[in-house]
Amino acid sequence: MQTLDVISVNLWQILISLLNLLLVFLIIKKFLFAPVKKMLAQRQAVIDLQYADAEKAKTDALADKKAWEEKIKNADSEADTIIKKASENAKFRGDRIVSDAREKADGIIRAAEMEAALERKKAEDAIKHEIVVVSTALAEKMIAREVKPSDHRELVDSFLENIGGGDD
Repeated sequence: MQTLDVISVNLWQILISLLNLLLVFLIIKKFLFAPVKKMLAQRQAVIDLQYADAEKAKTDALADKKAWEEKIKNADSEADTIIKKASENAKFRGDRIVSDAREKADGIIRAAEMEAALERKKAEDAIKHEIVVVSTALAEKMIAREVKPSDHRELVDSFLENIGGGDD
């Protein structure tokens, strides 16, 4: 048989290649893999910190949103309360103004009625006096004599009673 030198297996060479591979692996692991792993761990820590900050910010934002929604809800109810109170106050003031106006109008009407009654009484007294004067003059002319004061008084009283009794 013939030996092929090209395809020969050299055990020493395989062993040296394996040792060489092991040595390169250890050097790369020591000088390259550890720093890269350390750098990746640092980046991961930074990313984790950023995620934690983002989660905290999100939680804070949700809490702030709930707080603002509550404040808006309270503001709406407070605004409704203020509007209700203002409308009640306005209604009360309006009622008071209307009541005062009615009282003033009633006072003006009463004053006008009293003044009209007083003017009527004055007019009645003036008419009675005028009637007395005219009737006295007429009676004097009819009788053609001078009327005594007692007769005069009696005639006037009688006449006034007749006039006063007919109106009332």
